[in-house]
Amino acid sequence: MGKDYYKVLGVARGASDDEIKKAYRKLALKYHPDKNQTTGAEEKFKEIGEAYDVLSDSKKKQIYDQYGEEGLKGGMGSSGGSGGGGMPNFDFGPGQSYSYSYHGDPRATFSQFFGGSNPFASFFSASPGGMGGPSSFSGVPGTEGMDIDIEELIGGLGNKNGGGRPSNFGSYGGVPSKQAKVQDATIEKEIPVSLEEIAKGAEKKMKISRKVHHEDGRVSSEDKVLKINVKPGWKSGTKVTFSQEGDRVPGKIPADIAFIIRDKPHPVFSRDGTNINYTYKIPLREALCGSVIQVPTLDGKKVGINCPEVIKPTTTKRLQGYGLPFPKEPSRRGDLIVSFDVLFPDNVSVSSKRTIYEALS
Repeated sequence: MGKDYYKVLGVARGASDDEIKKAYRKLALKYHPDKNQTTGAEEKFKEIGEAYDVLSDSKKKQIYDQYGEEGLKGGMGSSGGSGGGGMPNFDFGPGQSYSYSYHGDPRATFSQFFGGSNPFASFFSASPGGMGGPSSFSGVPGTEGMDIDIEELIGGLGNKNGGGRPSNFGSYGGVPSKQAKVQDATIEKEIPVSLEEIAKGAEKKMKISRKVHHEDGRVSSEDKVLKINVKPGWKSGTKVTFSQEGDRVPGKIPADIAFIIRDKPHPVFSRDGTNINYTYKIPLREALCGSVIQVPTLDGKKVGINCPEVIKPTTTKRLQGYGLPFPKEPSRRGDLIVSFDVLFPDNVSVSSKRTIYEALS
């Protein structure tokens, strides 16, 4: 029987050259073994290459249409004697003999068809940082008028999730190529930062350990230290992202690692934007009779505040410029706001009650 090259390409006998080319283009992209890892894809890719090699050549196609695969490969015998390797030649016209055997390299057929080993290079070029992106679009050499479908090209890259970004990776026959890959989800980690560090700025060093999956199946571990420069005044929730520092897995873009700044609970102060709050515990006597209080600040020094008036639970005092820097204007600072917790005695003697009663009458 022999192979049915038309069936391999999924076209009808008598198909036009354009139909044959379009069928090959679609199937070659679908079954290329660098992109399709399913069982049998490589053998299917070879069959497609051989079918196109025959049907795209007018001489081979004419012999195949008339005599089938056996006639094409010399299996029917001829008057031309034996061909190379003991294969009898098929007689093709007066004084000519012809014997065909596929060269066995479907990648070469693929490369010749697309004008290069990587049909995607002229569709995508990598953007800065290696993240890749559709930054240019132009025709593939040798495929003018062939109804190139960009979605079909992307679909032929083996991107089952449909969300990958084009990036530099892989090769066809040893030639670097670009193919769409899926990136793992961003890995997020919170970093607690003290108010003192927010006030002055700080450098935080985070050690990460990532796995590297090698092509030969080995898995090794890499340690790396990432430095985060915390700027004065940064707000809680500020995110610092390190591109592609996650585990290395063949065929995938490593995950980004994002560190999220969080305010570390402070034993003395609480934060309110660029302001900081402090609660001063004041005895009832001082609250009524007046006092000079000492208020701590972020730089460790204390500032005295004269409070001659009666201090009520709702009273506040403000130290301007003793808060946190403004993120966009580090030279400006917020305020330190002092509120009061009036401490009442547990017991009052009878004589004290009489004195207090008379004083407040």
